[in-house]
Amino acid sequence: MTDAMPPFGSAVSAASAHRLDTLTHVDLTWIEGRIEHWLRFGREAQGRILDRRRRVVSFDADAVFAFVRWASNDFGTIVSRIDILRAAAPGELYQTLPFVRPGGDILLTVTGWPKVEEVLRHIDAVEAAGIDPCAVSPDHWRHVANRVRAGEVPRAYTPDRHRAWLKRREVRPDPPGGPKAPKGLSEGGTR
Repeated sequence: MTDAMPPFGSAVSAASAHRLDTLTHVDLTWIEGRIEHWLRFGREAQGRILDRRRRVVSFDADAVFAFVRWASNDFGTIVSRIDILRAAAPGELYQTLPFVRPGGDILLTVTGWPKVEEVLRHIDAVEAAGIDPCAVSPDHWRHVANRVRAGEVPRAYTPDRHRAWLKRREVRPDPPGGPKAPKGLSEGGTR
């Protein structure tokens, strides 16, 4: 009966390996016309092919990527969704999503194919302006999510806006996850 249990040393080494894994992993699946999980943009740190329909891609902390999920059954589309995430650093708070381990800072979530298409067109426009979508201001992706959900057209992300974002980052780099509340205001404090 004790033979079925792993030895104590192997359990410790597995836990240590998990703690040392600082990457965010995304499970991608492609079964034509049924399940299609793919990346629209992102700089992969590593990738692993599981079989001809599945692979796992991994991202370093603070990497920004767009994850598209679409699925259907015999009656039509059941899921159309795009998420733009920033991979969380070890010890940082994060939000969980299916197929993303452990999770990340969600910058944009949009569901429904017409809205997903609108976000994809916006990403195309950012690339047409000569800007890498991975380097776009996180605030801009939040703006796009809010405008698309409200049925409004998001502002264009222009090279001027991008230069302003890069300069702001040089002058005052935000900590991962965005700016923090002033001292005394966090955890419900007041001034």
